[in-house]
Parts: sequence; C-alpha cells; structure tokens
Amino acid sequence: MDSFYAGWFSLIPPILAITLALLTKEVIFSLFLGIISGTLIYSLGIGLNPLTGTVGTAFELISSSADLNIIIFVCLLGALVSVITLSGGSKAYGKWAASKIRNGKLALAAAAGLGIVIFIDDYFNCLTVGTVMKPLTDKYKISRAKLAYIIDCTAAPICIIAPVSSWAAAVGSSLEATGYYHSGFQVFISTIPLNLYAILSLIMVFMIIFTRKDYGPMAAAEKAAKHFSPDSARTDSVHLTDASDAGTVADMLLPIVSLILFAVLSMLYTGGFFTIGDTYMDIEAAFGDCVTSQSLVWASFGALLVSLVMFVPRKLMTFSEFMNGITEGFKSMVPACSILFLAWTIGAVCRDLLMTPEFVSNQLASSHIPAFLLPAIIFVIAGFLSFSTGTAWGTFGILIPIVAPAAYTLAPQLLTVSLSATLAGSVLGDNCSPISDTTILSSAGAGCDHIEHVSTQLPYALTVAGCCIAGYLAAGLTNANVVITLVISAVLMVVSVFAAHAIWGKRNFEADMKNK
Repeated sequence: MDSFYAGWFSLIPPILAITLALLTKEVIFSLFLGIISGTLIYSLGIGLNPLTGTVGTAFELISSSADLNIIIFVCLLGALVSVITLSGGSKAYGKWAASKIRNGKLALAAAAGLGIVIFIDDYFNCLTVGTVMKPLTDKYKISRAKLAYIIDCTAAPICIIAPVSSWAAAVGSSLEATGYYHSGFQVFISTIPLNLYAILSLIMVFMIIFTRKDYGPMAAAEKAAKHFSPDSARTDSVHLTDASDAGTVADMLLPIVSLILFAVLSMLYTGGFFTIGDTYMDIEAAFGDCVTSQSLVWASFGALLVSLVMFVPRKLMTFSEFMNGITEGFKSMVPACSILFLAWTIGAVCRDLLMTPEFVSNQLASSHIPAFLLPAIIFVIAGFLSFSTGTAWGTFGILIPIVAPAAYTLAPQLLTVSLSATLAGSVLGDNCSPISDTTILSSAGAGCDHIEHVSTQLPYALTVAGCCIAGYLAAGLTNANVVITLVISAVLMVVSVFAAHAIWGKRNFEADMKNK
C-alpha cells in the first residue's frame, strides 16, 4: 500500500485511541477504533471507498503487521507458566522458604528475590509470588499492601530489563517495525542501562525492605499490620489448589533455566555464531544479527519439552493434565496477544499509511524545544499514557514508531536514551494505574484490597518517577552519560526516601502528641 502524508490528521488515530481508553477503560476497543479512524483517513485521502476501503485496509494491516513468532512465543510462555504452576514447583518453593526464613526482612527479601527470578512474564510473577509468600508475610505481621508493592515492583520493572521475556520480545518487535533498526534485540539491550524507572524501582524495593523507611499510606498500613492476625485474613482470590503436592523447587527453577539456556543458544544459532567458514561471527555480532522472535519460539518449545520430561514420568501430572495446562496457558495469553495485534496495527497505520513519524519529525525539527528536554518529556508523556490506558505494551506500541524518528531528527545522540525513557514511562504508568492488569494481579496475588494497593504504592512510584525526571534531564545535558545519570538518580532517590520518612514520622509524632 502506498503512503499518504496526512499532516495533522495523522495524529488522530493515536489521540483517539488514547482518549477512548481514558473514557471507556477498554484498551482493545480503543485501539481498534483508532485503527479504523486511521484507515478511514487513508481511504478518503487516496480516494478509496469510505466503507470497503476503511474496513478492508484495517483487516489487511492486522493480518500483515503481526509477528506470528512473537504470538507463538507468548502463547507457549503462558503454557510454560501454567504447567510449572500445576507441577507444584511454586508451592515447594514456599515450603522451602518457610523453613529457611526467620524474620520479616528476610521474608520480604525472599519475595523480591522470587519476583526477580521469575522474570520471563509479569503474570506468572504476580500470581506465583503472592501465593507462595502470603503465609510467611502474615506470620511476621507484614501488611498485604507491602507484599503487593513488592510483587508489583518486581513484575513489570524486571520484565522490561530482562532480555529473555515476553516484554523483551514485544519491545524488540516494535523497534524492528519502525524500519530504523536491523536488530530490535540489540537496540533493546542498549536501552537497559538507562531504563531508570525499572532500575530505581528495584533498588527502592530492597532499600525499603532493609531500612524500613516507610512513609505515607504504606507506613500506616504497616503499623496496622502489627495488630493483624493471620487467622483473620481476608479471602484470597488466588490459590494453587490444583497444584501437585509432590513438586520440588527444581520443578520451578529448571524449566526457567532451560528457557534461558535454549534462548541464548537459539539466538547464537540464528545469528550465525555456529556457522563454519568465512561468515563465522563473534558472540556480540551473533546476538546483533539473531532472529529474536524465532529464537524465543524454539526456546519456549524446548522448555516445555523439558517440563514434559520432568513432570509426567514422575506422575506430578498425567499427560492429559499436562496438555490441559498448555491449553489453559494459551487462554491466559489471549488478552496480551490481542493487545499486541492491535498495537502493531496502529503502529503500521501511523508509520506506513499516514506517515505520522515523518510529520512529527518535521514538526520537532522546526520547533524550538531544547534537545536536552526530550528524554524527560518523553518519559512524562509515556507515563501519562500508560497510566491512562492501563497498558505498557499498548503505550510503547504507539509511541516507539513516533519517538524513534522524532529523536533521530531532533537529537540523534539522545536516540537510545529517548527509547529508554519511552519504556521507563510505560512501566511507570503500568505500575501506578488502577486499571492495569499487572496492578490488579498484584493486589489479587497478595490478597490485598485493590484500592489500598494503589494508594499505598503511588507515593513510592511517584518518588521514583521524580528521580527519573531528574535523571533524564541529566542524561539530556550530558549526552546520555550512563554513569552520571545513574549516580544522580540513585543519590536523589536515597535522599528523597529518607527525607519523606523523616517528614512522615515528624507529622505522626505531632499528631500523637495532640491526641494525648
């Protein structure tokens, strides 16, 4: 299909999708109408029939824009998550942890550690960590709100900086679709050091755990939890009732380790590392030239085979139960796949049909916005969109095709940090939004009231966000110097947490004195 330069009209599809998502809270519906609006503008612009041209072009783009390898990988990943859960590996980890952990700090550290280990998918993280750690955190009178915060901040933030994850696959695919990059995987790797929100969130989790410098509603929740009795726990919405009682910790760890190993080997293979002859590559070049989506499909399939060999012969489940687990895992990934399809398509509408990137690039090139402000502005915009829509995937799917050419035109030296800011802002909004599936699953996994989780986590997330803005301003001024950016951001965050804790403590002390 030939492109049509739509000018300001090229902004209608993403703006309409975002506005509708704000009003309806229905991301899939909003993305689809955004696509239809774009194909209608295209049809009118080049003289196609407004009805058949609009609908036909929309579905042609949906079918042609999809990366089926990524869809297969996401589905196989869901299947792997399902069978690991059914094997009883997560339950076994909980029992093992209970025998080793002797205080509340270690209980929370174990929850955070488990969240980091389960980096392949945020759904798996949320449901597993909460289910296995609730008994321990209840035992040490830790609030469910604190557990939900730990779960949420070791879900999306770790997935967005893990090279082998469903998130990495989606980001890499979106980057390659812009046409600016040969290897989306290589570019994704380059964004990790300056993905400030993900990095600072993980640092803050452990700082809060070991210093106990709580503030805001979280401090109040922790104080109330000291009078909490595990026997009076609210009814939990997530259980592992179907999981085997004979599973071991290895049943959770070995399939994940095999997934990572197979992914690395597959990427090296598709990148030509094992080729004999003049085209033999070094490891870095092989990773740069690998076919990421295909490699992840092979890896997830291999991990499923490892799970089959581990679980069925030992009678942790029957072959029929194993296959049913795969089916249920596929079902669990339908929402993610739907968002992926539509995010890819609206990106194609803007990029290939309406030439939105060229329009935005031209506007930025003629504007007088200081280049150093670009990463910070992108971070704020991405955070707002993700918070409003409740989806990080939809946000970076919309923004990456716009940010890449805009940053390349305005400040090529800030291209990588601008992409990092896009991903960081997407996770910020996802982390805060009450309509985010990750936030909802974190509440459910921890057995915490959803609104309580949102309200207790928000001050922490905003603290990190403020430090990220300062960091991205520093990155803009230093041409994305990683060391300076990280040091400024981290030091500011430590100071902010201690200051907020001191201010909160002083206010509580004064309030207690007045009540006496």
